[in-house]
Amino acid sequence: MLVSATGSRESPKASLHHTPKVEPDAVDRNTLRAGSTPAGAGLTMAGLRGKPLIAYLVVCVFWGSTYLAIRVGVGVLPPFLFAGLRFLVAGVLLLGIALALGDRLPRRAVDWRTSAIVGLFLLSGGNAFVVWAEQFTASGIASIFVVTVALWMAFFDAIIPGGSGDLSWRVVAGLLLGFAGTALLVGATPAQILHADLRGPIALTLASASWSLGSVYAKRHPTEASPYVGAALQMIVGGGAVALVGFALGEWSAWHLTPRGLGAIAYLVVFGSILGYSAYTYALRHASPTIVGTYAYVNPVIAVLLGWLILREPVTARTFVAMAMILGAVVWIQFSHRVPGIGRRAVATAGASE
Repeated sequence: MLVSATGSRESPKASLHHTPKVEPDAVDRNTLRAGSTPAGAGLTMAGLRGKPLIAYLVVCVFWGSTYLAIRVGVGVLPPFLFAGLRFLVAGVLLLGIALALGDRLPRRAVDWRTSAIVGLFLLSGGNAFVVWAEQFTASGIASIFVVTVALWMAFFDAIIPGGSGDLSWRVVAGLLLGFAGTALLVGATPAQILHADLRGPIALTLASASWSLGSVYAKRHPTEASPYVGAALQMIVGGGAVALVGFALGEWSAWHLTPRGLGAIAYLVVFGSILGYSAYTYALRHASPTIVGTYAYVNPVIAVLLGWLILREPVTARTFVAMAMILGAVVWIQFSHRVPGIGRRAVATAGASE
């Protein structure tokens, strides 16, 4: 299901023609259905069941496979135009499909504003800086900074009012375990990180923080806009802004579309943007940003497994230990996260009104 990062609350059975009614409560009935229990009721799965869980797994797999496509793309195409046009194409395609099937553009100015802000934070600030940084940073070093998305997201979700979950010691322990597992997986030493070209780490840190802040903002500001149109507008705004930066920097003179570049763009448009981005926003709508942000830990695992299966890259005992640490951390966080502010009466009321 394609869903906007604005957090539009659409019924799972709603058609593309339906614009849902929004109730901007911190925890909706879908979260209660997914198995959330009142704070203090012990460990519980934090909303990732059924369709949200499938969407989360889609993000883990598809975005884990985009590392290679991005590396191929920046090797033959200028980075900002490459990143910007990828999202522009995906946004235009998705918008065309949505409008052809009867959806309409947003009627409220606040919905346009929210879509624009989310698109700028996630796609302009988040994704574009990652693409730019990969020119100067080895993939292993880059992945260390990219996985800090999980830490940043937990931080912003905890400090920005209206959060859907608390930052307990269990969640913090799981986040740190996942980060340690990623460091072990990529084999990056502290010396390598400290001596990396500073342009890469700085850009990657800004990208991770921007992506995380935009995700939490989207969770806090649901809209009444069609989720499909909302997602398309985010990609058009975010991609357009990045493409303008590329034009301003004179990248058009270096733009020579080769079969490798075209293949990278096509893969990222379909699997990274339309499917992956939509699955991410769907999962974000149904679960805490802290929980959804753990996809960043799983992506390097998928990348390593694909390298082993497709490119016959070697794996060692250290690789399997690191994978066990990462996956164990993700499962631990899933069961450790609690949704506060829901009393037993609220759960009973939601169940009675089904």
